[in-house]
Amino acid sequence: MTAALIWSTFGNAESAEAVADTLLEERLIACANILPAVRSLYRWNGERGEGNEVAVLLKTRADLLDAAVARLEALHPYDAPAISGWRCDAAGAATLGWLETDCGPSKV
Repeated sequence: MTAALIWSTFGNAESAEAVADTLLEERLIACANILPAVRSLYRWNGERGEGNEVAVLLKTRADLLDAAVARLEALHPYDAPAISGWRCDAAGAATLGWLETDCGPSKV
């Protein structure tokens, strides 16, 4: 089993938490770290922009990565959210065990 991570930004903590709650309830992720006060400088539609956002790092299993990214994109309040997901080259045994238990269909 391989771990995976997903990174995205949101306009505020409330929307980030709401999306994270849904992904947790649907067992597509085991954890969401919501990081406040991210300053974003960007180019969008050919113009420069900047703003304050909230970043979220989501933890899941590699076999759920595509489904979690697709669901995140569907739930995200932005019209074109920046979402990046990747499979981890290494993860601790405890982390892998936790992801195996708390992501995906219930094993109970």
